Amino acid sequence: MSELRLPKGGDIDRSRPLNFTFDGQKFSGFAGDTLASALLANGVRIVGRSFKYHRPRGLLAAGVEEPNAIVTVGEGSRADPNLRATEVELYESLTARAVNCWPSARFDVGATLRPFERFLPAGFYYKTFMWPNWHWFERHIRRAAGLGRISGEPDSARYETRHAHCDVLVIGGGRAGLAAALAAGASGARVLLCEQDQRLGGRLRWDGGEFDGVCGRIWIEQTLAKLRTLPQTSIRTRTTALGYFDHNAVTLLERLTDHLGADAPAKLPRQRLWQVRAARVILATGAIERPIVFPGNDRPGVMLASAVREYLGTCAVRAGRRALIFTNNDDAYRTAHALLDASSEVAAIVDARTDVGEMADAVRARDVLVLAGSVVIATHGRRCLSAATVRDPAGRETRIACDVLAVSGGRNPTVHLFSQSGGQLEWDPRCAHFKPSRSAQATEVVGAAAGGGAAVAPVWRVTGRGKAFVDFQNDVTDDDVELAARENFVSVEHLKRYTTLGMAPDQGKTANVNALALIGELTGRSPAAAGTTRYRFPFTPISFGALGGEARGELFRPLRRMPAHDWHAAHGASFEELGSWLRPLAYPHAGETLLEAQRREALSVRRTAGLFEASPLGKIEVKGADAAEFLDRVCANTISTLQPGRLRYTLMLNELGVIIDDGVTARFAHDHFLVGTSSAGAERIAAWLEECAQCEWPELEVIVAPVTAPQAVLTLSGPSSRAILLSVGIDLPLDATAFPHMTFRRGTVAGVPARIARVSFTGEVSYEISVAASRAQTLWEKLMDAGVAHGLAPVGVDAWLLLRTEKGYLHVGVDTDGTTTPDDVGWGRVLKRERDFIGRRSLTLPENRRTDRLQLVGLQPLSADALPVGAHLRATGAAGASEGFITSAAFSPILERWVALAVLRAGRRRQGEVVSVITPQGVQQARVAPLAAYDPEGERLSA
Repeated sequence: MSELRLPKGGDIDRSRPLNFTFDGQKFSGFAGDTLASALLANGVRIVGRSFKYHRPRGLLAAGVEEPNAIVTVGEGSRADPNLRATEVELYESLTARAVNCWPSARFDVGATLRPFERFLPAGFYYKTFMWPNWHWFERHIRRAAGLGRISGEPDSARYETRHAHCDVLVIGGGRAGLAAALAAGASGARVLLCEQDQRLGGRLRWDGGEFDGVCGRIWIEQTLAKLRTLPQTSIRTRTTALGYFDHNAVTLLERLTDHLGADAPAKLPRQRLWQVRAARVILATGAIERPIVFPGNDRPGVMLASAVREYLGTCAVRAGRRALIFTNNDDAYRTAHALLDASSEVAAIVDARTDVGEMADAVRARDVLVLAGSVVIATHGRRCLSAATVRDPAGRETRIACDVLAVSGGRNPTVHLFSQSGGQLEWDPRCAHFKPSRSAQATEVVGAAAGGGAAVAPVWRVTGRGKAFVDFQNDVTDDDVELAARENFVSVEHLKRYTTLGMAPDQGKTANVNALALIGELTGRSPAAAGTTRYRFPFTPISFGALGGEARGELFRPLRRMPAHDWHAAHGASFEELGSWLRPLAYPHAGETLLEAQRREALSVRRTAGLFEASPLGKIEVKGADAAEFLDRVCANTISTLQPGRLRYTLMLNELGVIIDDGVTARFAHDHFLVGTSSAGAERIAAWLEECAQCEWPELEVIVAPVTAPQAVLTLSGPSSRAILLSVGIDLPLDATAFPHMTFRRGTVAGVPARIARVSFTGEVSYEISVAASRAQTLWEKLMDAGVAHGLAPVGVDAWLLLRTEKGYLHVGVDTDGTTTPDDVGWGRVLKRERDFIGRRSLTLPENRRTDRLQLVGLQPLSADALPVGAHLRATGAAGASEGFITSAAFSPILERWVALAVLRAGRRRQGEVVSVITPQGVQQARVAPLAAYDPEGERLSA
C-alpha cells in the first residue's frame, strides 16, 4: 500500500482491490475510488497537459470543477474522451489515458512548444495566421486543436431517454438538499432528489462536524432512512442536472453503468437522459472553491484546499507529505486540521489577511506556523512542486519546502442552473462572489448555493515572476486578460472568446469569477459592473450518445414506409428516401436499368395504365364554421367559392409572397375541407396552418387535423383506367359526364370503401383512390390483378416526375426557389382577388411586379443532346451573366426527345426565341416553348 493511502477511513472498500491502467502503466486502487483518487494514492502527480502550451498538470480539484485531469476512458467503440478523472469511478481493468499529449502525460512531445510560450499570447492565431493566407495554416491548426480524440468506431453502448413529472425537484444531495427533500416528502409531495456524485451527503460526509447535534455521517444515514420510507420520494445518484429551461423543465443525465465496466448488465443502458417537469425546483448545488492567481499556480502539486480535504475524507488519500496552505479565508484552516489529523506535516499557513482571527490560534496550538499578511509569489520544482516562495508584509521572501500547496481563494456559489432558469445574480462584496438574487421561475436556492457565509478578503492575483494562470486547461494567464483589456475586449463575452477563457471541459468553473474580477480591476469596474458570461447548457459535458438516446440508426430519423410497402419490396422496387418516406423510384425488370424502367413505366401510363402509390401526399382536414374564411386567408386563390364535391388546385405563399407549397383542396361540406399538399410539405404545412389558426386568427372557429398517415392514396392513371376500375368492381358511374375532371365521389372499389378523386398529375385520365391505410395493400393487389389484361404496370416516382415534366406541371421546390412568386409561374391573376391573403401585399411590391423576373417556361431542344438540370441559359450569341437555368429535364419516350422546364428572365414574352444552353459538354440550342410539351390542349384528361 502506498504511504499516501491512510490505513483506515474514507468510503473505499479495502476488501475489493481493483486493477487499472493509466497511460500504459498498471496501478491498483479500491472500490469507491475515483480514477483521480487512485492516481493520487499511487503517487501519480502529472495527470494531463494543458491545451496550448502542453504544460504538465496535476490534480487541482476533486469534482466536476477539475480542469486538468482530462482523460479518455476505454478503448475502441467504448472509448469515451474528455472525461474528468475526478468523476470516473474506478472499476476492474479500467483503461485510461491523458488527452492532448503523446506518448503520455509524463513525457509529452508537445512540450517542445514551451520555449515559444512568450510568442503565443491570447489571440495570437487571429493575428499571426491571416497573412498571407489563412488556408495555408488551417489544416495544421485544426489538427492540433481539440483535446480527446474519438475512436471512429460506432458506439456500441445503449442509451435511453425518459420523462418524469414531480411536485418538487431537489438538485443536490448534500446537507441542504437532503433536508429540503425530507421536508417536501414529509408533506406528501412527489419528490425527485438527484445528486451528481456516487454518494449522498456532500461536504458533510468528508468535512466532519455535526448537524442538528448529530455527527455528520450519522445524520446522513438517518435522513436517508427517513427518505426511503416516503413512498412518493425518489432518489437518483450519479445523476447530473445539465440544464434548466422554461416552465421548470430540467434535463438530467443519469449514469447507470459507467462505474461497472465489463460487469455492466447487458440489459441496462449506459446512460439515461431525463426530461423532468417540476412544479417547484430546489437548487442545493453547493459552492465551488476558487483558486488564487499567482505565479507558478499551475505546477503539479498545487491543489484546492477543499479538494485536499475531500480526498482525505472520502478516499483516505493524502495529497502529499508536506503541505503548505495559501488562503484568504477561514475555511482553509479546516484543511490544516484534517492534514494534521491524518499525520501529515503542515509546513505553514500563508494567509493574505493581516487579521487572521481565532482559526489561526487553533492551528498555532498544534505547532503550525501562520504567516499573516503574506502571499505565495512563486512555486519551484523540476516537474512537480517541491517548494514555494512566500513574501511577507515587509517584502521579505522565504522559500518553504512542500510537495502540496493547498490554495483557497473563497467559494463561488454554483449558480449555473439558477442563471439558466432566468434568475438574476448579484455581487456580494462581503463574500466576494456572485449569488442568486431574483428568481424567474418557481425556484428556491438553499445551502451554500444561496451564497453568504464567512467574510473573504479577496485576492484576485499576486504579482511576481512567472506565469500566473486563470484558466488552467486553456492556458489563459493574467497577462492574457490584461492584453484583452488593452485591446478593448472588455465585455466579458468578448473576453471569453478572445482568450478562450472558460471554454474547456470544466467550462470555467474555477476560472470565470477570477477572470471577471481581473477584467473589472483592469478597466476600473467592480465585478458587479463587469458582469458574468452566460451560464449555458450543459453544466458538464455530455456524450452525443446520451443526447440521441434511442434515436440512432434508422430511429434517428425514422423512415416511413407506405401502406403497400411490402408489395413494392416483393416486386423488385428500387427504393430511395424521399422526404421521410421510403418510396419506389422504379420497378426494374431483370437486366433493366433504372433509366430504362422509368421510360417503360411512363410509356405504360401514356398507352395503357399505371398504378402509383401517392400516400405520402399531405392530407389536412380543416373544419369549422369559419373554415372557408380561414382557407381564403392562407391560400393564394379563393376557396370559399368551391362547391361540395369539387376540387381546386391551390397555391400557398409566405408573407414575402413566395410560393411555399401547392396541392388540391376538396370541399366535403360547407364547413369541411381536405387540403392537399406536396409530400415534402405535409408536416410543414400542417404546422403552419395550426400556427395561423392559433396565433394569427384565434377568433376564427376552425380546427386543423393532419390525416396523412391514416389515409392511403392509390393513383390509377392512363387511358385504360376506367376499364380497370370497372373490371375490379366500382359502384359509381365513370363516364366523363357523370364523373368529370376535378370532382370527387365516395363509393367502394373492389369492395373497399373509398373516396375517388378525378385529378391528374400525368395529364391522363386519373383516379386518386383514398382508402384506410390498413386496406391499401389489399386494394393494390386487386387492382394489379385486374389490370393484367389491360397492360397495367406499377409506376415509381421517377416515371411520375417524367410524366409531369412532359405536361409542364409545377413541382414546388424543384421548379421554384425561395424567390418564386405566383406571377413567375403564370399565376399573376391571384392579384385580382379583392380580399387579402397571406403574401398578397408583398406581391404588389415593385420588385415582385417586374416584367423581367425569372419566369417558368418550357424548352424544346434543337438537337438530340441531353438538357441537364441546372444548365444556365443565355440569349443566343450573348455573353455575360446567366439569364436563367433549367429546373426539370428528362427524355420523353412518348415524344422521343428531351423535354425541359426552366426559369428564364422575362420568359413569357420570349416564346419562340432560341436560347443557348451552357452545359459541361458545350453550348446547345433550345427554343422557348409552352410549358406543356405533351397534349398541350389537355384533351386526354377526359378521353
